[in-house]
Amino acid sequence: MAADPILELTDVRTHFPIYSGFVRKRLVGTVKAVDGVTLAVERGEVLGLVGESGCGKSTLARTIMQLVPLTGGTVVLNGKNLAANSATEMRETRRGMQMVFQDPYASLNPRMTVFATLAEPLLVHRVCAAAEVPARVARLMKTVGLAPRFVQKYPHEFSGGQRQRIAIARALALEPKIIIADEPVSALDVSIQAQILNLLAQLCRSMGLSLIFIAHDLSVVKHISDRVAVMYLGKIVELGTAEDVIDRPRHPYTRALVSAIPTPNPDVERARQRLVLPGDPPSPIDPPAGCAFHPRCPYAQEKCKLAVPPLIADGPTREVACVRLGEI
Repeated sequence: MAADPILELTDVRTHFPIYSGFVRKRLVGTVKAVDGVTLAVERGEVLGLVGESGCGKSTLARTIMQLVPLTGGTVVLNGKNLAANSATEMRETRRGMQMVFQDPYASLNPRMTVFATLAEPLLVHRVCAAAEVPARVARLMKTVGLAPRFVQKYPHEFSGGQRQRIAIARALALEPKIIIADEPVSALDVSIQAQILNLLAQLCRSMGLSLIFIAHDLSVVKHISDRVAVMYLGKIVELGTAEDVIDRPRHPYTRALVSAIPTPNPDVERARQRLVLPGDPPSPIDPPAGCAFHPRCPYAQEKCKLAVPPLIADGPTREVACVRLGEI
């Protein structure tokens, strides 16, 4: 666990029941989207969360935000168990954590001006008097690198990168302690991605924010993250510093993800060997017994099918979930 955690997750599970029938519904299965995640985020830390599509990253983010119900485990923010909060307490808690969504074209209301978008959280949570709202909105615009004179414009009048800056400004309006960014640059051009990443990194340093940064691109994650958690089929399979996880991956799944990172040198790119995993990820409705990765793992043995491997220490700054850790 982190030394000074602002957020602690213990055995977090988010399962979605599947029903069949129209009149008499019966339970026919369960989607185990998040299935036993334990980790912590320190104050001022940037934690990267990576994995293939469908591994449960976004569901975990929404579970932390209490946007989807928690099936089991605990989510503790600033020492408070969020699952035990009443509706009134949760409303207050939401001021301390905010979310930036993936698509800036969909996350902003097209019928609201930028001013209305940024003023809404200030007014709803009664952060300040109504007379102070215009000044606060202007400061938020400057914080994310936009001119305050644009506040009466609508989202369709901005580029994708500018819209994402507005979404970040909205997340900052309530002065949260932690922000969850769910693939905030995947819908943007490469040059704009760099600008948004640098903005997020700058905000974390200057405001002391903690950030959970969700992405597919490991090179992007390494650029911004202090630590990286690798997720597979609802579980964390490797957790450690960005340098350890990306430069020296230990879990076979992490190795496959890292091998897919392109290099800027054409000669090196042509010569390097990629680790291509066979098949597709198993269904979270019926995950394999034992290690969920064993059907695709090049090092799998019979013992990998017997028990779910826990995260165990692999040096001072890394944890790995693999029963064959000392053999590969």
